[in-house]
Amino acid sequence: MKNPPLDPWLKRYNNILKKSDHFYRKAARRLGVPECALWILYTLRAEEPPLTQKRLCQQLLQPKQTINSALKSLEAEGCLTLSAGEDRRTRVITLTEKGADLARRTADRIIQAEQAAFQAMEPEEAEEFLRLYKKYVERLEEAGLQAESQD
Repeated sequence: MKNPPLDPWLKRYNNILKKSDHFYRKAARRLGVPECALWILYTLRAEEPPLTQKRLCQQLLQPKQTINSALKSLEAEGCLTLSAGEDRRTRVITLTEKGADLARRTADRIIQAEQAAFQAMEPEEAEEFLRLYKKYVERLEEAGLQAESQD
């Protein structure tokens, strides 16, 4: 069976996306933390507290079990605490001093690299990049839904 033709734009996009993914995987490895833990620390640094487990899952677009496992590991290492929120089912995530130190050594470095990358662009370039990438993701989601409904 012959492979479907791949648009040159799509090949270039996938190559860029893979390089971006590789950057974050390699960074997590170099910083000595699991990738999911890095994203949790990143989100705890980037979002306004209080951050609940539910909101964290929504932000990271990861399954609850994946996030829960990473949170349990970070909690066992003394990097964060999970406490009761507004009701029994809500858990609020708080970094401990050890966790804040870990976040400074890991997530903050990623944030600084990302900020440097955006600052290396002209403001109009950064705005255009974000606008077009958002548009692409929206079109991709639309196409994905259309493909699912045809099955």
